[in-house]
Amino acid sequence: MNDVEAVIERATFDDAGLLPAIIQQWDTKEVLMLGYMNAEALRRTLTEGRVTFWSRSRQEYWRKGDTSGNVQYVKGAALDCDDDTLLVQVDQIGAACHTGARRCFDVDPLEPVVGSPAS
Repeated sequence: MNDVEAVIERATFDDAGLLPAIIQQWDTKEVLMLGYMNAEALRRTLTEGRVTFWSRSRQEYWRKGDTSGNVQYVKGAALDCDDDTLLVQVDQIGAACHTGARRCFDVDPLEPVVGSPAS
């Protein structure tokens, strides 16, 4: 538990006490979704083997899959170089998005201008 507490102490939470968490399928590297964690949600995620988020709209903890069955089992985690964003690698069972899509980023694809390196 001391190592988990050291990670929580090191993490840089925003003014609302939240840390963005990018959720990625561990084997395919698909980016599934983005959620937010406060210190307790981070603690639970790192110690329970299931991803826990803090709901900004409902102001409560929630675990992906508790009502939908679309569970996220933790396979790995890392803070970024600034300690202000978390990457959680998971084994996603079912859809990650509340819309039923596999990934949250499948629901509204954009068509940006594609850049290329200078010649």
